[in-house]
Amino acid sequence: MPRFPYTPTFTPTPAPRTTADPAAASGAPGSTKSPEPAEPSNSSRPSASPRPANPQRYPDSSRPSKPSGASESGSPTSSTPPNSSDPSDSAESWDDGLIARRVTEATAAALAAERASVLETGSRGPASKPPAPLAYDGRLRSRLDALRELVGLSRTRLDSRTLSEAGRVLDEAAARRKLSGRHTVVAIAGATGSGKSQLFNALAGVAISETGVRRPTTAAPIACSWSDGAAGLIDRLGIPGRLRRRPLQSPEAEAQLRGLVLVDLPDHDSAAVEHRKQVDRILKLVDAVIWVVDPEKYADAVLHERYLRPMAGHAEIMFIVLNQVDRLPGDAADQVLDDLRRLLDEDGIALGEHGEPGARVLALSALTGDGVGELREVLGEFVAERGAAARRVSADVDAAATELRPMYATGQRVGLSEEAREEFAARLADAVGATAAGEAAERAWLRNAGRACGTPWLRLWRWYRFRGESTTGRIPVRTAPPDEEATARQRVEQAVRTVADRASAGLPAPWAQAVREAAVRGSQGLPEALDELVARAGLPPGRPPRPGWWPAAVLVQAAMTLLQVVGGLWLVGQILGVMAPNLGVPVLLMACGIVGGPLVEWGCRMAARGPARRYGQEAERRLREAAAGCGRARVLEPVAAELLRYREVREQYGRVARNGTGVG
Repeated sequence: MPRFPYTPTFTPTPAPRTTADPAAASGAPGSTKSPEPAEPSNSSRPSASPRPANPQRYPDSSRPSKPSGASESGSPTSSTPPNSSDPSDSAESWDDGLIARRVTEATAAALAAERASVLETGSRGPASKPPAPLAYDGRLRSRLDALRELVGLSRTRLDSRTLSEAGRVLDEAAARRKLSGRHTVVAIAGATGSGKSQLFNALAGVAISETGVRRPTTAAPIACSWSDGAAGLIDRLGIPGRLRRRPLQSPEAEAQLRGLVLVDLPDHDSAAVEHRKQVDRILKLVDAVIWVVDPEKYADAVLHERYLRPMAGHAEIMFIVLNQVDRLPGDAADQVLDDLRRLLDEDGIALGEHGEPGARVLALSALTGDGVGELREVLGEFVAERGAAARRVSADVDAAATELRPMYATGQRVGLSEEAREEFAARLADAVGATAAGEAAERAWLRNAGRACGTPWLRLWRWYRFRGESTTGRIPVRTAPPDEEATARQRVEQAVRTVADRASAGLPAPWAQAVREAAVRGSQGLPEALDELVARAGLPPGRPPRPGWWPAAVLVQAAMTLLQVVGGLWLVGQILGVMAPNLGVPVLLMACGIVGGPLVEWGCRMAARGPARRYGQEAERRLREAAAGCGRARVLEPVAAELLRYREVREQYGRVARNGTGVG
């Protein structure tokens, strides 16, 4: 099969304009080309007799030769249009340069009028409108917004490689939304020798893509559009103008496949690496895919493992075509088709049978044309729905959500429990010695009570023993030994590690690492802050507070002391002869004082235990709260902020992972 000559790019535009002649654009600006003798310049020439649609019977030589700026319709009629001097009429006219076809005069006139209207777009902009852009429905827009928010919130926690596919989906969804919503881009993909190019030609009704026994035959993707307005979509695929074609101009075929842009891809198993790269690139950009398989390679592992299985979520925009069924005898085609369905089911591809959404599986022969009409009909219905682009974007979002699932989804409840918070506060309290401080405060209170209510003789003895201690009732401030300080620091570090492990338990690896890093950052300087806190939040200055009964106890103790003094002086006076002898009264007074003083002190001590215990508990509580507040501000709040951030992204991921698509 000979190669086909160069075809310039066409400029799409709707809204045809009526002209006086079907061959409106006959040359470039300033061209001196004269009309060909075989084509009279009037428009009353009778219509050309139609030919069969088979392009193989009518080679390029059967058509009058013309320069590259000649009429794109290929009609044998020619006349001078009213606006033939418009430079754009010839400079931007689209012509396949290879498709041999014969059409009626009315069809040629309509085509020429439509393309003349296209060429007037630049100079008569208000007269025509660009193709309407694609519109996503509210649910799909919500999922895309959620994915965009998810990527934004995750950039500081996940590496760019993890988020690359989600970013690509967002970029491609935005790019596709700006382009025509009236067109559906369908790629024909297949392995070497599967006959995909032959099927491409059969659908186009004309030999566009080269076929042959030499492998690989298709070296570059070729696009064929059934209607104008698809230039932006084809530009997005990176297909140059010389590889853009138009199908056989048939009103029936054009009405059935209007809006279809068909792309013939190179072999996905080609020996040329560049061919495979082009296939992988374009498969991510098209709206739907027709996978062409043959009876020999339909179970190829490369096809199923590299393409079909990863694209299982795109089943609604996939067609699986078993080609070359004419080579199968008897009911062998049905057996191969059943086995193909089995393999697709193992790949996880839902089959759209019995009205269910999923991939359509068909059997045909592009060589004999058997089944091609059914495929054309199914394609026509598929394109007429105008929902493939949105379904493709939704499937891409699903695939991105599945890929990101390990980064956000967990199988258990995560977060920092109240029990873990309390345990962390208790560990910090132990590190600062809150319990010991409370016990010291209780002892100080009791000691103060003993000093106030004790006998003078006992107080004098205690003063002699503890004359180096503070008289305020507080424990003297002293510097902790180095070994105790190191132990306290280790307790603080252990408390931080424990709470970080509990907070990060069950989180995906990136978020667990972020939680642990937040805890470590907060723990820096925490021991020093706790030391300062102990100095500020220890026992209040001065003596511990006294209950209301202390003055009465002091008076009673003073009375007991006075009795001892009076009894003693009385006995001394009797010994010196100053007073009359009477041992009973002074001895009784001294005995009451000697026994009553310790009894009053013991009673005060018993009565002081309750207030002393409450005083020590209050001191311990105050120190615990101070330590817990310091730990909460430095460690728990940063950890809680990371957990809140994770909950936010988890919520956004939940919105992304929900199914839903459509065009609105």
